[in-house]
Parts: sequence; C-alpha cells; structure tokens
Amino acid sequence: MRVILNGNSHPMPADITVTGLLISLGLTDKPVVVEHNKVALFPRDYDSTVLKDDDSLEIITIAAGG
Repeated sequence: MRVILNGNSHPMPADITVTGLLISLGLTDKPVVVEHNKVALFPRDYDSTVLKDDDSLEIITIAAGG
C-alpha cells in the first residue's frame, strides 16, 4: 500500500493506523499535527484511524522557539 505523506509517495503496510505511522516515523514523542485527507485529526483519533491506499497525509511537527 502507498500513501501520500507530505506530498511524497510513501510505502506502508496494510491496516496501519495513524499511530502506527507515527511510530514508524519516530514521531511518537514529538508534538505533531496530522491532517488526513485534508481533515485535521484529534490525537485521540490516531489509534482508530486506519490508513487506506492513496490516502493523503500531512504531518507537521510543532517546535517551540524564541
């Protein structure tokens, strides 16, 4: 299966959730915003959102600075 991740094709195993994707990318300990098919997700929905072939995702890491 492939998804479009931040504008690029990205191979994924079937039946992976947003949480699984974040784990595979090493982003579980970082604050992120996830948009799935142009809809922003609440973090509480990451475990229940199963990705499908050709889904579009944007993942933005949040960084504090000054």
